[in-house]
Amino acid sequence: MLYGAMNFPVSPLAAEIETFAQMGFDYLELAMDPPMAHYSTLLGSMGVIKQSLKDNGLSLLLCHLPTFVLTADLTDKIRQSSVDEMLSSLEVAAELGAQKVVLHPSMVFGMGPFVMDTVKGYFFEFLAEMVAAASRLKLTICLENMMPRNMLGVEPADFEEIFELYPPLQMTLDTGHANIGSPGGSRLLELVERFGNRLGHIHISDNLGKRDDHLAVGQGTVDFATLTRRLVELGYDDTITLEIFDPDRRMLTRSRGEIKRLFDTLKK
Repeated sequence: MLYGAMNFPVSPLAAEIETFAQMGFDYLELAMDPPMAHYSTLLGSMGVIKQSLKDNGLSLLLCHLPTFVLTADLTDKIRQSSVDEMLSSLEVAAELGAQKVVLHPSMVFGMGPFVMDTVKGYFFEFLAEMVAAASRLKLTICLENMMPRNMLGVEPADFEEIFELYPPLQMTLDTGHANIGSPGGSRLLELVERFGNRLGHIHISDNLGKRDDHLAVGQGTVDFATLTRRLVELGYDDTITLEIFDPDRRMLTRSRGEIKRLFDTLKK
């Protein structure tokens, strides 16, 4: 298993790389968001980033494509601009040497909830473009399950249709997103049961089932013991990013330690 952490895009990337290396992480999951990690900024400092990773013994296995874009917006210019941002970010991820990219399903915004068929059509058009570009760049897209307010890519049924249409896609399983509005954690466990063979990456964080709090493991209601047991049964042995956004960065290493303990106990 490889354990990674995600940069805070408001902080200088070089400092984030040094911090995660000192904390003993295996890789950086690069969040490609402004102000510090927009693709244009990364492109201008490509050599420095690669050297910093090398000097600190840290891999860059994954890039997290931009979060705050509107790739299914009802306004053509806004939608196309967002798609262009994503395609450009994908190109830079490939140049940085990433193997996988995390992609959010399109956000439903404005009047979108009233014309969901139209929004969904735009989302699928966008996804088709991204899958074709990723194939050309030899990148694997891991589509992330979202929280209920996003309305697309939330429920297992959403992914059933998506994976049928786009066989190259894998899944980023986000424990925090799956736990929101899901009493007893049923959505998280159903996603694992139905798409265990498509798991390409995992985001670990905890919450109380209401908001995407990005709490440390054990501070919320996510059933990590059951999750890790099922992952061991499935033979999952790939990348896990700790998405713990506590100002006390020690929560990252404590959460990693707890997840590793659960896996190690099950494998004995």
